[in-house]
Amino acid sequence: MSEFDHFEKIRVELDGNVATLELNDPPHNFFTLELVGETADAYEALDDNPDCRAIVLVANGKSFSAGANFSVGGIKKTDRYKGHLYDHAVRLFRTKKPVVAAIHGAAIGGGLGLALSADFRVACPEARFAANFARLGFHAGFGLTETLPRLVGQQMAARLFYTGRRVKGEEAVEIGMADIFVETQEEVRSKAQELAAEIASSAPLAVQSMRATLRQGMADRVKAATDREATEQEWLMKTEDTQEGIKAYSERRTPDFKSR
Repeated sequence: MSEFDHFEKIRVELDGNVATLELNDPPHNFFTLELVGETADAYEALDDNPDCRAIVLVANGKSFSAGANFSVGGIKKTDRYKGHLYDHAVRLFRTKKPVVAAIHGAAIGGGLGLALSADFRVACPEARFAANFARLGFHAGFGLTETLPRLVGQQMAARLFYTGRRVKGEEAVEIGMADIFVETQEEVRSKAQELAAEIASSAPLAVQSMRATLRQGMADRVKAATDREATEQEWLMKTEDTQEGIKAYSERRTPDFKSR
């Protein structure tokens, strides 16, 4: 029995020196504590596996991850994973192996946060990236207030946060949110695996050492960011605007915000 066989929301396969971790709660891979907790567990297990030198993060379904499923009340707490979702999110940033994310569809809200936790992102015409929190009436999360400005700059990050607009795959590469653009959805996974294999051909200790230097203090900054984000989300979730934003989203209409 593989050490990864007990997972319910993800699948993990190690082929040579590259591990593929697949989010497996289709069609949209909505966030649950299980999905994020299992991903963090798998990353930590792969850190301890000397055969793994790089990880490819992929998803099964229409979306890469559409974030929280507000139609069922958002993130649910469970018996298997305790604490706040962001506690497990921060664990992703504390791991050591480089990650290449294959974004074949929507990476929305917290799903964007998960995509940006990786070192590199491969996108295609069907990819969609959005920090749509303001359109729902609440504060950004999953450490995006740290990771998004780091990639696209403070001004562009502010624009994306305030408008919540969706960015297509080609534009994502142009602004620095993604790294590689491929022409077809079918190429996304293979291109991500190609990059991961190229990374894995380098000296693993040197790669991990340079990664640690480049990302020095990042996990701590994400922890501080998620603490702030969670506090802001808590009070905003009680406002009429958030309730209206979520309702409008589920009804596929423009929200009517009242600043209360």
